[in-house]
Amino acid sequence: QVHLVESGGGLVQAGDSLRLSCAASGRTFSSYAMGWFRQAPGKEREFVAAISWSGWSGDSTYYSDSVKGRFTISRDNAKNTVYLQMNSLKPEDTAVYYCAAAAFGTARTMANIRGINYWGQGTQVTVSS
Repeated sequence: QVHLVESGGGLVQAGDSLRLSCAASGRTFSSYAMGWFRQAPGKEREFVAAISWSGWSGDSTYYSDSVKGRFTISRDNAKNTVYLQMNSLKPEDTAVYYCAAAAFGTARTMANIRGINYWGQGTQVTVSS
């Protein structure tokens, strides 16, 4: 079982940057694919970015088209932490951002929300125009 806690959200202006962190409990962090989803009020939770479990030899990261080139996901297995660096933020990025984990997942399979095993509680990101 994995417990996930997000941090780093806040209020910024369009064009600014934020770095989100997700701290994970458990002894098998490296065996989990990690990802970020977001949910705006009145909308469905949507995939943002993912990084494969550390033993995966294929593509290690995957991004939604809306954030590709602006966001970067990374992980530090020694710290049991995954990060989401968000640059060039836009008002449409405003949402609650959720950290997610899936055992032995790949970056691409993480985009399927039904395959997620664990969720964090979320952190609010607000981007003003």
